[in-house]
This record gives sequence, structure tokens and C-alpha cells, in this order.
Amino acid sequence: MASAKILENKKAIVDEIKNNLQNSESVIIFTYQGLTVSDLSDLRRELRKVDSEVKVYKNTLLKRAVDDLNINLDGFLEGPNAILFGKDLLEPIKIISNFAKNHDKANITVGIINGSPVDLDVIKEYASIPSRDGLLTMLAGGMIQYVRDLAIGLNMYAEQLEK
Repeated sequence: MASAKILENKKAIVDEIKNNLQNSESVIIFTYQGLTVSDLSDLRRELRKVDSEVKVYKNTLLKRAVDDLNINLDGFLEGPNAILFGKDLLEPIKIISNFAKNHDKANITVGIINGSPVDLDVIKEYASIPSRDGLLTMLAGGMIQYVRDLAIGLNMYAEQLEK
């Protein structure tokens, strides 16, 4: 029988996982076995820039947390897994996708976006969306076309009035 202190520690860890799951826009579970410490440190450094973090928990504690939140991850919580908690939706997904492309030992298994489990195809779709700055640039580029056409039209009208 486990001591009360050990049970309290485990309960605190489950509460921490539930809190992280509830406060994250995107959660990615990936395998990390075979990665070097420097590889994981580089990943953590990149994720810190976008207010995200990678944690490693025991699968049994993670299963308790997702069961309490009614998230079904059966079949995905086997073997050593790392969990990425992202406050933003797109940027952490882009970072872990690029990391997985460059490191064949890191494999994304499943994600949780806004509290719902998603498969690898959905994660790849999110990773292909341009960044916020890229989308704003595309919007501005599209809008500038109308402003330029209006300016040309007004200039032509002003030249006609001068004749």
C-alpha cells in the first residue's frame, strides 16, 4: 500500500496535468526516446519563445488526468511520451512539426486542440498554416491592391478634369 505522502504527490501531479491541459490551446503528445539531451534542450528553448513547454509525466498519471477531463486517448499512452503544452494554437504546433521533421526519433502521436483529441493529419494541417505575421502580410497585400486601383482611378479622373 502506498503511503499517504506518495498518494498526495501523485494527486498533485494529476492536478498539475489537468491544469496544464485546461489552460493550453494546443497539446501535442510525442515520443522522445532516442533524442539527445541537447536536442530536447533546443526544443524547449524554441518553445519557451512562444510561451510553451515540454513535460514528461508517467502515462498512468496522464491517463488519470485525461480521464478526469473526459478526453479519450486510449491507445496513445504507451511507451515513453513527452507532452507539449502550448498557450498559442499554431506556433507550438509549427515548432514541434519542424522538430519532428529534422529528428526522426521524435514522432507526434496525437494532439489535443481546444480540449478535443485530433490525429496526425489535423496537426499537419495546422502546421501548414502561415504564421500570424504571414497571414497579416497576405491580408495587407490583398488590401493594398484596392487602394492602389483607387488611387490610379482618382488620378485619371483628376487628369480628365484638368483638360
